[in-house]
Amino acid sequence: MSSTSTSQSPGSTERESTTDNDNVRPHDPGTDSAGPARSRLSLQLDQRSLHFAVSAWVLIVALIGILPFATRQLRYKGYRLSLLGTTCTTGYALFALFGLPRVGNTQAVQAWGHHVTSSKDFIPFMYCLMFVTSKLHLKLVLVPVICWALEHVARFLRRHFANSSLYRAYLEPLCTWVETNTTAVNFLIANAEILLGFLLILSLFSSVDLPYSFIIFPFPAAT
Repeated sequence: MSSTSTSQSPGSTERESTTDNDNVRPHDPGTDSAGPARSRLSLQLDQRSLHFAVSAWVLIVALIGILPFATRQLRYKGYRLSLLGTTCTTGYALFALFGLPRVGNTQAVQAWGHHVTSSKDFIPFMYCLMFVTSKLHLKLVLVPVICWALEHVARFLRRHFANSSLYRAYLEPLCTWVETNTTAVNFLIANAEILLGFLLILSLFSSVDLPYSFIIFPFPAAT
């Protein structure tokens, strides 16, 4: 009896060790990379949320600047802040995407310049930078700014707030119209820019302010 129990003990020991090994979960290398991937995703979402917040703020102040229900001083501040906000957001987007060129490398600078100028944020950046540093205050300048901000806000809301009851009740028709009529929005931006070009050419040959109160802000010259 003792010999039988002794002969069976190694087998039982092997079975117990096998069971213990089976209970040990194997090491998955993908779990180690899940943490950095999740942090990168949260960082991207934070950047998109920040860009959305600034775009919504630009849209609000631009509407204040272009609509006639506010005072002159408030409209002037809305005009300047909307241009400044769009300049900062598009400039940061270009810097985050392309960074700075390598100093002393001509080919790298040329490649960097080609990528930057072909980016969709380059035209809004140069557009707003030109008018935010100008003393000429045109209401028509805010039309492309409003369209750019509205397009970004509508895209963000449709992607991240589609299940919200508040969005479905009040904002979904407008966001859907903006995303389905991007051609009409771009056509409006192009016409506003063409008209602005004619006004700028006319201002070069005019010694006084243009007498178009619906286009020119009735503000005194900025000091």
